[in-house]
Amino acid sequence: MREMSTSPWTRPHDWAEVVLGVVAVLTPLWMETDTAAMWTLIVLGALVAVDGLVSLAMPGLVYGEGIQIVLGALLFISPWVIGYSGMMGAAWSSWIIGGLTMIAGATALPVANAVHDRTAGQH
Repeated sequence: MREMSTSPWTRPHDWAEVVLGVVAVLTPLWMETDTAAMWTLIVLGALVAVDGLVSLAMPGLVYGEGIQIVLGALLFISPWVIGYSGMMGAAWSSWIIGGLTMIAGATALPVANAVHDRTAGQH
């Protein structure tokens, strides 16, 4: 199981990040948003998805998981910072997706560290 999770394109944590990013990008299609909320969800969601794809392709990139945690935190606080906490659908989407992104990034961090440590001597 450990070998599968350290191979490119097989880590479930990173696939979860990609799915969460895509859901955030698509959220304005089914939730009421204003312009600021829409672009916040689209931009942060796209960044989460792209970083998840990069982490899938290169499982030893430790900083990619750290970036996921930061992006998840930004998505989580965005309803208050950007001012769309009154739009309950968009706000709850941000809180849930942001929280799950932080959890996925934190869960994938030890795996990325292990892969990085194992491949560090091969360069």
